[in-house]
Amino acid sequence: MSDWKPRLIASDMDGTLLRWDDTVSEATVAELERWRADGVPVVLATGRPPRWMRRIRDVLGYGTAVCCNGAVLLDLERFEIVHEEPLPPHVLESLTTELRRRQPDTWFAVEYGLEFRHEPIYKPRWDVDAPGVAEATLDELVAQPVAKLLARHEHLPRDEFVALVEDVVGDQATVTNSSTDALAEISAAGVTKASGLATVAAHHGVGPEDVVVFGDMPNDIAAFEWVRAAGGRAVAMAHAHPDLMAVATDVTGTNEDDGVAAFLAAL
Repeated sequence: MSDWKPRLIASDMDGTLLRWDDTVSEATVAELERWRADGVPVVLATGRPPRWMRRIRDVLGYGTAVCCNGAVLLDLERFEIVHEEPLPPHVLESLTTELRRRQPDTWFAVEYGLEFRHEPIYKPRWDVDAPGVAEATLDELVAQPVAKLLARHEHLPRDEFVALVEDVVGDQATVTNSSTDALAEISAAGVTKASGLATVAAHHGVGPEDVVVFGDMPNDIAAFEWVRAAGGRAVAMAHAHPDLMAVATDVTGTNEDDGVAAFLAAL
Protein backbone atom coordinates (compact mmCIF):
# COMPACT_ATOMS: atom_id res chain seq x y z
CA MET A 1 0.00 0.00 0.00
CA SER A 2 3.03 2.27 -0.32
CA ASP A 3 1.53 4.01 -3.36
CA TRP A 4 -2.02 4.15 -1.96
CA LYS A 5 -3.72 7.54 -1.91
CA PRO A 6 -7.21 8.38 -0.66
CA ARG A 7 -10.07 9.63 -2.78
CA LEU A 8 -11.82 10.90 0.36
CA ILE A 9 -10.40 12.07 3.70
CA ALA A 10 -12.54 11.71 6.83
CA SER A 11 -11.52 12.99 10.24
CA ASP A 12 -12.87 13.11 13.75
CA MET A 13 -12.58 16.53 15.37
CA ASP A 14 -11.96 16.49 19.14
CA GLY A 15 -8.66 14.86 20.04
CA THR A 16 -7.90 14.29 16.36
CA LEU A 17 -8.09 17.25 13.99
CA LEU A 18 -8.44 19.83 16.75
CA ARG A 19 -5.74 20.69 19.23
CA TRP A 20 -6.67 20.69 22.91
CA ASP A 21 -7.41 24.45 22.72
CA ASP A 22 -10.17 23.71 20.15
CA THR A 23 -8.21 25.15 17.21
CA VAL A 24 -6.86 23.67 13.98
CA SER A 25 -3.20 24.37 13.21
CA GLU A 26 -2.22 26.32 10.11
CA ALA A 27 -0.17 23.33 8.95
CA THR A 28 -3.20 21.04 9.13
CA VAL A 29 -5.44 23.52 7.32
CA ALA A 30 -2.83 23.92 4.57
CA GLU A 31 -2.46 20.16 4.14
CA LEU A 32 -6.21 19.62 3.90
CA GLU A 33 -6.51 22.48 1.40
CA ARG A 34 -3.77 20.87 -0.71
CA TRP A 35 -5.73 17.64 -0.97
CA ARG A 36 -9.01 19.43 -1.60
CA ALA A 37 -7.37 21.39 -4.43
CA ASP A 38 -6.54 18.01 -5.98
CA GLY A 39 -10.21 17.06 -5.89
CA VAL A 40 -10.20 14.95 -2.71
CA PRO A 41 -13.20 15.74 -0.47
CA VAL A 42 -12.49 16.39 3.23
CA VAL A 43 -15.30 15.21 5.52
CA LEU A 44 -15.59 15.87 9.24
CA ALA A 45 -17.08 12.93 11.17
CA THR A 46 -17.82 13.85 14.76
CA GLY A 47 -19.97 13.14 17.77
CA ARG A 48 -20.57 16.87 17.97
CA PRO A 49 -24.06 18.20 17.23
CA PRO A 50 -24.55 20.71 14.40
CA ARG A 51 -24.68 23.66 16.81
CA TRP A 52 -21.06 22.93 17.77
CA MET A 53 -19.87 23.25 14.17
CA ARG A 54 -19.97 27.02 13.79
CA ARG A 55 -16.33 27.66 14.73
CA ILE A 56 -14.92 24.90 12.52
CA ARG A 57 -16.98 26.34 9.67
CA ASP A 58 -14.77 29.45 9.81
CA VAL A 59 -11.76 27.21 9.12
CA LEU A 60 -13.17 24.42 6.94
CA GLY A 61 -16.46 25.83 5.73
CA TYR A 62 -17.14 23.40 2.91
CA GLY A 63 -18.55 19.96 2.26
CA THR A 64 -20.84 17.78 4.31
CA ALA A 65 -20.09 17.09 7.98
CA VAL A 66 -21.22 13.88 9.67
CA CYS A 67 -22.52 15.00 13.08
CA CYS A 68 -24.03 13.29 16.15
CA ASN A 69 -22.08 10.09 15.38
CA GLY A 70 -23.74 9.68 11.99
CA ALA A 71 -27.31 10.70 12.82
CA VAL A 72 -27.09 14.12 11.15
CA LEU A 73 -25.53 15.28 7.89
CA LEU A 74 -24.77 19.01 7.86
CA ASP A 75 -23.97 21.16 4.83
CA LEU A 76 -21.22 23.33 6.31
CA GLU A 77 -21.28 26.01 3.63
CA ARG A 78 -25.02 26.68 3.92
CA PHE A 79 -25.09 25.49 7.55
CA GLU A 80 -28.18 23.43 6.85
CA ILE A 81 -29.13 19.95 8.04
CA VAL A 82 -29.59 17.84 4.91
CA HIS A 83 -30.39 14.46 6.48
CA GLU A 84 -31.30 12.99 9.87
CA GLU A 85 -31.69 9.46 11.26
CA PRO A 86 -33.56 10.07 14.53
CA LEU A 87 -34.45 7.90 17.50
CA PRO A 88 -38.26 7.59 17.65
CA PRO A 89 -40.20 8.49 20.82
CA HIS A 90 -41.27 4.93 21.65
CA VAL A 91 -37.63 3.79 21.72
CA LEU A 92 -36.63 6.83 23.79
CA GLU A 93 -39.33 6.10 26.34
CA SER A 94 -38.43 2.41 26.54
CA LEU A 95 -34.69 3.03 26.98
CA THR A 96 -34.94 5.84 29.51
CA THR A 97 -37.48 3.92 31.61
CA GLU A 98 -35.35 0.78 31.78
CA LEU A 99 -32.06 2.65 32.35
CA ARG A 100 -33.63 4.64 35.18
CA ARG A 101 -34.98 1.41 36.67
CA ARG A 102 -31.60 -0.36 36.46
CA GLN A 103 -29.57 2.63 37.62
CA PRO A 104 -31.77 5.31 39.27
CA ASP A 105 -29.01 7.94 39.25
CA THR A 106 -28.88 8.03 35.44
CA TRP A 107 -29.68 11.46 34.00
CA PHE A 108 -30.69 12.25 30.44
CA ALA A 109 -30.33 14.86 27.71
CA VAL A 110 -31.15 14.94 23.99
CA GLU A 111 -29.84 16.56 20.81
CA TYR A 112 -32.11 17.47 17.90
CA GLY A 113 -31.69 20.02 15.14
CA LEU A 114 -29.80 22.94 16.68
CA GLU A 115 -31.33 22.33 20.11
CA PHE A 116 -30.16 20.65 23.33
CA ARG A 117 -32.50 19.73 26.18
CA HIS A 118 -31.51 18.20 29.52
CA GLU A 119 -33.13 17.20 32.78
CA PRO A 120 -32.67 19.82 35.50
CA ILE A 121 -30.37 17.48 37.45
CA TYR A 122 -28.24 16.66 34.38
CA LYS A 123 -25.06 18.74 34.53
CA PRO A 124 -23.87 19.90 31.09
CA ARG A 125 -20.07 20.18 30.95
CA TRP A 126 -19.87 22.68 28.11
CA ASP A 127 -23.33 24.08 27.33
CA VAL A 128 -24.01 26.54 30.10
CA ASP A 129 -26.40 29.39 29.21
CA ALA A 130 -25.75 28.72 25.51
CA PRO A 131 -28.30 29.44 22.76
CA GLY A 132 -30.58 26.48 22.08
CA VAL A 133 -29.92 24.92 25.48
CA ALA A 134 -32.73 24.53 28.00
CA GLU A 135 -34.01 22.32 30.79
CA ALA A 136 -36.89 19.91 30.23
CA THR A 137 -38.64 17.07 32.03
CA LEU A 138 -37.96 13.50 31.02
CA ASP A 139 -41.47 13.27 29.55
CA GLU A 140 -40.67 16.28 27.37
CA LEU A 141 -37.30 14.83 26.32
CA VAL A 142 -38.86 11.64 24.93
CA ALA A 143 -41.89 13.25 23.30
CA GLN A 144 -40.32 13.81 19.87
CA PRO A 145 -37.66 12.18 17.65
CA VAL A 146 -34.08 13.12 18.53
CA ALA A 147 -30.70 12.74 16.85
CA LYS A 148 -28.97 11.57 20.01
CA LEU A 149 -29.91 10.52 23.54
CA LEU A 150 -27.27 11.17 26.20
CA ALA A 151 -27.19 9.15 29.40
CA ARG A 152 -24.85 10.31 32.16
CA HIS A 153 -23.85 8.98 35.57
CA GLU A 154 -21.85 11.10 37.97
CA HIS A 155 -20.35 8.31 40.07
CA LEU A 156 -19.93 5.04 38.15
CA PRO A 157 -16.71 4.39 36.19
CA ARG A 158 -17.08 5.11 32.47
CA ASP A 159 -16.60 1.57 31.17
CA GLU A 160 -18.95 0.08 33.77
CA PHE A 161 -21.70 2.55 32.95
CA VAL A 162 -21.35 2.25 29.18
CA ALA A 163 -21.50 -1.56 29.51
CA LEU A 164 -24.71 -1.23 31.52
CA VAL A 165 -26.23 1.01 28.86
CA GLU A 166 -25.22 -1.41 26.11
CA ASP A 167 -26.86 -4.26 28.02
CA VAL A 168 -30.12 -2.34 28.38
CA VAL A 169 -30.16 -1.01 24.81
CA GLY A 170 -29.37 -4.28 23.05
CA ASP A 171 -30.36 -4.03 19.39
CA GLN A 172 -32.90 -1.24 19.93
CA ALA A 173 -30.29 1.45 19.24
CA THR A 174 -26.55 2.11 18.86
CA VAL A 175 -24.39 2.96 21.90
CA THR A 176 -20.97 4.57 21.85
CA ASN A 177 -18.72 6.81 23.95
CA SER A 178 -16.33 9.63 23.09
CA SER A 179 -15.69 11.07 26.54
CA THR A 180 -13.62 10.27 29.60
CA ASP A 181 -16.84 10.70 31.60
CA ALA A 182 -19.51 8.07 32.28
CA LEU A 183 -21.47 9.41 29.33
CA ALA A 184 -23.16 7.07 26.85
CA GLU A 185 -24.20 8.42 23.45
CA ILE A 186 -27.21 6.62 21.99
CA SER A 187 -28.26 6.82 18.33
CA ALA A 188 -30.86 5.04 16.23
CA ALA A 189 -30.19 1.38 15.42
CA GLY A 190 -27.53 1.04 12.74
CA VAL A 191 -26.51 4.69 12.92
CA THR A 192 -22.77 5.21 13.32
CA LYS A 193 -20.05 7.38 11.87
CA ALA A 194 -19.61 4.58 9.32
CA SER A 195 -23.21 4.83 8.11
CA GLY A 196 -22.95 8.61 7.80
CA LEU A 197 -19.62 8.45 6.00
CA ALA A 198 -20.91 5.75 3.65
CA THR A 199 -23.73 8.07 2.58
CA VAL A 200 -21.36 10.99 1.96
CA ALA A 201 -18.77 8.82 0.20
CA ALA A 202 -21.41 7.32 -2.10
CA HIS A 203 -22.48 10.85 -3.05
CA HIS A 204 -18.90 11.44 -4.23
CA GLY A 205 -18.73 8.06 -5.98
CA VAL A 206 -16.10 6.79 -3.53
CA GLY A 207 -16.01 3.37 -1.84
CA PRO A 208 -14.50 2.56 1.57
CA GLU A 209 -11.38 1.09 -0.06
CA ASP A 210 -10.44 4.63 -1.13
CA VAL A 211 -11.14 6.36 2.21
CA VAL A 212 -8.76 7.30 5.02
CA VAL A 213 -10.35 7.86 8.44
CA PHE A 214 -8.64 9.52 11.41
CA GLY A 215 -9.89 9.14 15.00
CA ASP A 216 -9.08 8.66 18.67
CA MET A 217 -12.12 7.31 20.58
CA PRO A 218 -14.53 4.33 20.58
CA ASN A 219 -17.15 6.24 18.57
CA ASP A 220 -14.70 5.97 15.64
CA ILE A 221 -14.57 2.15 15.74
CA ALA A 222 -17.40 1.57 13.27
CA ALA A 223 -15.81 3.91 10.72
CA PHE A 224 -12.44 2.21 11.19
CA GLU A 225 -13.95 -1.23 10.65
CA TRP A 226 -15.82 0.03 7.57
CA VAL A 227 -12.68 1.17 5.75
CA ARG A 228 -10.37 -1.53 7.08
CA ALA A 229 -12.59 -4.36 5.78
CA ALA A 230 -12.44 -2.88 2.29
CA GLY A 231 -8.73 -2.06 2.21
CA GLY A 232 -8.89 1.62 3.17
CA ARG A 233 -6.83 3.22 5.94
CA ALA A 234 -7.98 3.56 9.55
CA VAL A 235 -5.51 5.87 11.30
CA ALA A 236 -5.48 6.15 15.09
CA MET A 237 -3.90 9.07 16.90
CA ALA A 238 -0.94 8.18 19.13
CA HIS A 239 -3.03 8.77 22.26
CA ALA A 240 -6.12 6.88 20.99
CA HIS A 241 -8.30 4.64 23.14
CA PRO A 242 -6.99 1.03 23.23
CA ASP A 243 -10.22 -0.31 21.69
CA LEU A 244 -9.69 1.93 18.66
CA MET A 245 -6.01 1.04 18.41
CA ALA A 246 -7.04 -2.59 18.12
CA VAL A 247 -8.87 -1.97 14.81
CA ALA A 248 -6.50 0.62 13.30
CA THR A 249 -4.41 -0.02 10.20
CA ASP A 250 -2.00 2.82 11.04
CA VAL A 251 -0.99 5.09 13.91
CA THR A 252 0.07 8.72 13.56
CA GLY A 253 1.16 11.47 15.96
CA THR A 254 -1.08 13.21 18.48
CA ASN A 255 -3.44 16.04 17.67
CA GLU A 256 -0.94 18.46 19.23
CA ASP A 257 1.73 17.13 16.84
CA ASP A 258 -0.47 17.65 13.74
CA GLY A 259 -0.76 13.89 13.36
CA VAL A 260 -3.43 14.12 10.64
CA ALA A 261 -1.36 16.50 8.51
CA ALA A 262 1.82 14.44 9.03
CA PHE A 263 0.16 11.22 7.85
CA LEU A 264 -1.38 12.88 4.79
CA ALA A 265 1.88 14.61 3.86
CA ALA A 266 3.68 11.26 3.96
CA LEU A 267 1.24 9.88 1.39
